[in-house]
Amino acid sequence: MTRRFDHPPSAEEIEEIARDAMCHLPDPFASHLRHVVLQVDEYADAALLNEMGIEHPLDLTGVYEGIPIGQRSVDTSGTLPDRIRLFRQAILAEWCEEGERFEHLVRHILIHEVGHHFGLSDEDMHALEAQQ
Repeated sequence: MTRRFDHPPSAEEIEEIARDAMCHLPDPFASHLRHVVLQVDEYADAALLNEMGIEHPLDLTGVYEGIPIGQRSVDTSGTLPDRIRLFRQAILAEWCEEGERFEHLVRHILIHEVGHHFGLSDEDMHALEAQQ
C-alpha cells in the first residue's frame, strides 16, 4: 500500500512503517527481533555522530546499537537491550533527494540495521530486502 502524505511523516508514522516491515521479515529474522527496541528520533545526537565519524546529522538515517547475535556470549549477559534507531529528519531528507516510495525507503533502512543485528554482509542484506 502506498500512502499519500499531506505533511512530512511523523516519528509515529515512521515507527509504524518500520514495525510493519519488521513483522513481515521472514523467519528466523522476525522471531529474533522481538526484544530489539525500535526508536525514532529527530536527529542522531552529536556524540553518536562523532563516534561514527559523521559530520552532518542528515548523513545518518539509522543505526544498530547492541551486540550482534554471532558475537554474544555469557560474558555479554546483563547488557542493555539491542536497539535500532531511525532518524526522522535524515530519512525525510533522503526521501526528498531520492524520490523513492517512502515505505520502501524506511524498509530499506530498517533491513540494513537488522542486518547489523544479525551480522549479515551487504550482499545478505540485499537478498533479505529482495524478499517480499
